[in-house]
Amino acid sequence: MTRLFKPATAVATLVALALSACTTNPQTGQTEISKTALYGLGGAAACGLVGALTHGGKGARNSALACGAIGAGIGGYMDYQEKQLREKLKNSQIAVERIGDQLKLSLPNNITFPTNGYQLNDKVQKPLTDIAGVLVQFPDTSITVAGHTDSSGAAAYNQTLSEKRAQSVTEYLQGQGVNSVRVRTMGYGAAQPVASNASDSGKARNRRVEIMITPQQMG
Repeated sequence: MTRLFKPATAVATLVALALSACTTNPQTGQTEISKTALYGLGGAAACGLVGALTHGGKGARNSALACGAIGAGIGGYMDYQEKQLREKLKNSQIAVERIGDQLKLSLPNNITFPTNGYQLNDKVQKPLTDIAGVLVQFPDTSITVAGHTDSSGAAAYNQTLSEKRAQSVTEYLQGQGVNSVRVRTMGYGAAQPVASNASDSGKARNRRVEIMITPQQMG
């Protein structure tokens, strides 16, 4: 059944965006909206209408947010993604790190794979589904999925395992609607540790898959 467009939803979304973009001029004491935010609101208005017509009230909100972020530039575009990812992953053990205009998600091995395996654990599928949903909503990014191991065992074995683990994550994201053209899959074996392999805790940190989200050039 086709949903009817709800103007109040789109208007409320745009009001929220406008309020969040307001700043106070320290010299005049007057409230102002930056030009960047103003352009973003223009994009949000148009996209909110399209989203409402195709997906109802929720579509208006999501489309307005995504398009408003585009209008606000790369930084704003990534800000919205970071906010959504942090909210969705806050109870998942998956770390979200902001590096300039890039976002890095670190999936610890203890929730992602069985020991020496590369089939995804059930407990990581819900967080990966949430990640995929955000990536689909914000399509103007490139994604690198990289597998890493600790230094135990043969280097060739670790290299192959890291590649297979990264590929499992990639295939899951693609199965949730992420365009394969956006995704690059890498395996690094034990070559890029984030902690010392001299301790069990360090090895545990090194066994991971990282998802790096990089903004594409937006004209």
